[in-house]
Amino acid sequence: MTRDVRACTLHESLNAAARIMWDHDCGCVPVVDGHGRLAGIVTDRDICMAAYTQGLPLERIPMERAMSVRVISCARGDDLESAHRLMRTHEIHRIPVTDSRGRLVGIVSLSDLANYSCGDSAAQAVEIATTISAIRRRRKPPAAASVSPNGDAAAAGESTKAPKKAGARRRKPSADLR
Repeated sequence: MTRDVRACTLHESLNAAARIMWDHDCGCVPVVDGHGRLAGIVTDRDICMAAYTQGLPLERIPMERAMSVRVISCARGDDLESAHRLMRTHEIHRIPVTDSRGRLVGIVSLSDLANYSCGDSAAQAVEIATTISAIRRRRKPPAAASVSPNGDAAAAGESTKAPKKAGARRRKPSADLR
């Protein structure tokens, strides 16, 4: 796992998360509360979609309006196979690692798995490839989809304007980390 993980706090804007991603070449940033406990996670896609749907500069979008609050994580004592199984089951690229108090201590990525198993067995390589395939599987678009003027697919009768983000938080597996 990567131990030197940069995180944002609940009170920061999406600009802070984007800066971390740019400076540290990563695709997600864990979000912690005032005690260092994992409170959510935000991905590069979350930031892009928040900027698009809300039409605001990143420094004006609070972290809580884009982060996933349902975070799939593993414990420091879990073995690598358990982390890998969670990643495949929840179709996520990265999984935060927490201590017994829920504080962030690291993150495991598919790249970490591939690097760790490099040179081991062909079976491990197949397992990792199967996980990547499950994550990258395209989801079927709605049955009656039309194409908007900008090329995006839109369901029949659906507006082609940018959707308005509701005040409620998204309820997707975090670590969307996609």
